[in-house]
Amino acid sequence: MAETMTLPRYLLRNAQQHAGRPAIREKDRGIWQTTTWRDYHGHVRHIALGLAALGFKRGDKLSVIGDNRPRLYWAQVAAICLGGVSVPVYQDSIAKELAFVLNHAEVSVIVAEDQEQVDKILALKDQLPALKLVIYEDSRGMLQYRSADLRALDEVEELGRRFGAEHPGYFEAEIDKGRLDDVALFAYTSGTTGTPKGAMLTHANMVETGNTLIKSEDVRLDDNWLAYLPMAWVGDSLYTLVMNLMVGFTVNCPESPETVQRDLRELGPTAVLAPPRIWENMLTGVQVRAADSPRLKRWVFERSCAAAERAEILRGEGKSVPLGLRLMTALGEFFVYRPVRDQLGLLRARWAYTGGAPLGPDTFRFFRSIGVNLKQVYGSTELTGLVSLQPDTEANPTTAGRPCAGIDVKIGDRGEVLVKSAGVFKGYFKNDEATREVIDRDGWFHTGDAGFVDPRGHLVIIDRAKDVGALADGTAFAPQFIENKLKFSPYIREAVAFGHERPAVTAMIAIDPNTVGSWAERRGVAYTSYTDLSQKPEVRGLIRDEIRRGNETLPDAQKVRRFLLLTKDLEADDAEMTRTRKVRRLHVTEKYAPVIEAFYSGRRDVELSTAITYEDGRQGTLRSTVHIEDVEGTVAHV
Repeated sequence: MAETMTLPRYLLRNAQQHAGRPAIREKDRGIWQTTTWRDYHGHVRHIALGLAALGFKRGDKLSVIGDNRPRLYWAQVAAICLGGVSVPVYQDSIAKELAFVLNHAEVSVIVAEDQEQVDKILALKDQLPALKLVIYEDSRGMLQYRSADLRALDEVEELGRRFGAEHPGYFEAEIDKGRLDDVALFAYTSGTTGTPKGAMLTHANMVETGNTLIKSEDVRLDDNWLAYLPMAWVGDSLYTLVMNLMVGFTVNCPESPETVQRDLRELGPTAVLAPPRIWENMLTGVQVRAADSPRLKRWVFERSCAAAERAEILRGEGKSVPLGLRLMTALGEFFVYRPVRDQLGLLRARWAYTGGAPLGPDTFRFFRSIGVNLKQVYGSTELTGLVSLQPDTEANPTTAGRPCAGIDVKIGDRGEVLVKSAGVFKGYFKNDEATREVIDRDGWFHTGDAGFVDPRGHLVIIDRAKDVGALADGTAFAPQFIENKLKFSPYIREAVAFGHERPAVTAMIAIDPNTVGSWAERRGVAYTSYTDLSQKPEVRGLIRDEIRRGNETLPDAQKVRRFLLLTKDLEADDAEMTRTRKVRRLHVTEKYAPVIEAFYSGRRDVELSTAITYEDGRQGTLRSTVHIEDVEGTVAHV
């Protein structure tokens, strides 16, 4: 039976074996609303039958857009039950991005969370010839909307009840037609190198990857999981949708993106997945609160954290922790570590993952040292989100863990990481040429990441293969490694390092407006906007000191010599970042070419003209003169 278990069959199993257990919760107006597996199955069944009554058939594509909502997950599962394909999209995508993905995927049905998302879709309707039906989940504000191809999800469910009464056994028969090699999900890549591509993931890809994770990690039926990451990210599809069905644990949807931290603390999930940006934001919050606390509390915090980090480094090196240090960390657990974990909502977490991009070693060690079982996990969209993860006792900031059982990894030409597993995707939708470029004749997927396998068998990811270069003197240059060092500072939100074939390393910095703003207010530095704040001489001095601290842990050749502060944050809407907050280096290099030239010509100022994109696709231009700083106070020989 296990050999034929598609995702819908796990739903049927859960409805039978775990009928009364909580499947998914949603916080609404401050109260957690629980749906059991019996009711989960009922909702999916009615939505699926309603879609069938409206003409949805095997092979059709359904997209969902909005925040994490139970009914959006149900809609995806309903489409999959009918043999359709789920195509989740990023809810904050601008019009151009949405139109490309929805059109490319040939989406015929879109389930939108609310009026805001419906308006986005209706504005694009002329660009979506395959679109036949738009369904909305939240009816608030929709009273005056009248169209034959616009329906409420409640209406679709009611239609499904009637269709089911007239066609008994239809739902179960459609599930029975499903096969493991059927495509169930299009997961669009983040597009770091260009236009996003639709990775076709089959039931077999997702079920086998789920089984691999179950064998590799302590996943339990009574786990609580917080679903807050974008549904379009393969990590959410794997952990929230697939693992929820396969294991039967409880998924919890926060009230809104703004309440995630509060809901996280209230829920206290037993397992956590977060990209580096979330961990960096958490650390920044802790550092800011510590800096604002009374002198005695700040002293206790700093001493306790320093002791915890020393103990963590010793444990990581396989050395014993001296008695005095053990006593200090025991006191730290009572006075600092446990309260901090509680404030962050991590008190009950048995394990926590960071993935999607490398996490800076200092940030990683901080969370490990205060008692969070934080571990690196490595994967990609085309590999269904999983290749390797770290065992509890072998967590290390410099590796991505051991390849999971059943997943083969080897290092190819130019140090590129190659992977072969049951999770390797079926191919890119409508792009056979791109598929052939990444899957060779022997079935190895070429990840595009540069790395190696260390003596312990751990996979080490250096950077994207195309981004790894060398300085003019031949010194290795991995920009992401330097950027992570800089982003450990609570005042630096983003950093982009340059240096390939150049005599020294330089960097563009985007400040964190919240922490830098608080710093400026405490010192009586007045400002009017992000642009004004970023260009204050005092702020440039602050960031210079932060870069110097980062430089202390870098080899001399890789130290940042010059920098400038950007007048705006790097944004996905402006194509500078992907939706998963990865730097689009080629675009950034082209866009900021005058800045790079100014860095290496010794100039003090540069005219910066940057295009900014609004949500509706309109563009504007931000012009300013930006001052270039030398980190050590003298003009660097670059």
